[in-house]
Order: sequence, then C-alpha cells, then structure tokens
Amino acid sequence: MLYADLCATIQDYVENSFSTTQLNTFIQQTEQRIYNSVQLPDLRKNVTGTLTIGNPYLACPNDFLSAYSLAVIDMSNNYTYLLNKDVNYIREAYPSTAYQSLPKYYAIFGPQSTSELYLSFILGPTPDQNYNVELHYFYYPESLVTANETWLGDNFDSALLYGCILEAYTYLKGEQDVLTVYKGRYDEAMALLKQLGDGKDRTDAYRSGQVRYPVK
Repeated sequence: MLYADLCATIQDYVENSFSTTQLNTFIQQTEQRIYNSVQLPDLRKNVTGTLTIGNPYLACPNDFLSAYSLAVIDMSNNYTYLLNKDVNYIREAYPSTAYQSLPKYYAIFGPQSTSELYLSFILGPTPDQNYNVELHYFYYPESLVTANETWLGDNFDSALLYGCILEAYTYLKGEQDVLTVYKGRYDEAMALLKQLGDGKDRTDAYRSGQVRYPVK
C-alpha cells in the first residue's frame, strides 16, 4: 500500500477528511507502535566502523535505537563478539583507561560529546589497536510518509491500516463500540504479524520443523 492509497483509505473508513499533517501523524505513530511490538528483519541494520587505539569510546550511528551485537574484527579477520554490560561494570573491571587490550565488553555510555542527540558506546578494556568493528542494531526504517513505499506497507498493510484507523478514530473521539471493532481488527493483524516476525522468521524447517498450530 502506497502513501496516497493509505491516506485515502483511512479517510474512507472513518468518513472524515484530515489535513496532511494529521494523516502523517497517524501513520508515524502507528509505525512506531508496530516497530516496537514486533521484531521484524526490516528493522535490523548493520554498519562497520573503526576503534581508535587508546580511545575507549565509539560513536553510535545517528539512527541507533538498541544493539543486537557488536563485534571486533582483528587483523586476521577473526570476529570477537563483545558482551553487553553496564557502564559501572566496565568502570569497575577496568578502572584505568590506560590499560589497553582487545575489548571484551561494551555498554551504552550516553550522549556523544559533540551532540546530545546521539549516543556512544564505552568499551572495556581500552583498544590496543585500531580495530575494525561490526555493529548490528535496531532502528526505525524510513516512514511511509517520506518513502511513499515501505516493507510494512507492501507486505503487511493490514496492521498499518487498522493502526492508522485507530489513531484517526481516537482523534475524532468516535463511538466506543466502533473503536472496539477497529481495535479487534488491529489486534488480529498484529497477531499474524507477530507470528511472522517473532515466529517464522526465527526458525527454519530443518532445525525446528515446519510451523504447526493446534487444530481445535
């Protein structure tokens, strides 16, 4: 479902016209709710970077929300996956940043020194070389509002549509019984989406067998 199609359908369902700003808000709020409810492969991103010798900090990508994994790559192209810890653990284990070695741990340290908008990692121990790193992380893909076409809109538009209708009808302070119907349709769509994102995308038939549901 493209952006224009979604906007038209929302207004048809609730029988009301909205401004572009209002429609964009409905869509973006729904996307945020869905993306924080189901772990879809489309929400994963990976980037590479470089650790600097003697610097225990690493800047997070600007669109970073949370980490799936952080690996240090040595000169022989071997991957060492770091363990996620709290900052106080790293400070206790390595009280002196002068101690340098291959990092073993990482933690979200806080805002970068150059901007309060973006985060940074702290590593323990401090890197003893300029290692390459690979970060897999959770982020929000571009919204349908600006992209016009997205994975969610193409592959599971029912969840997106009913979520937006809920936002629009709530904004209109619509009848509770109608709102309950829309909420039920949204919940049904989200249950199917969770079967995909949190179920089928986490297994394969060789390892886990084919997906089976009990027949009542």
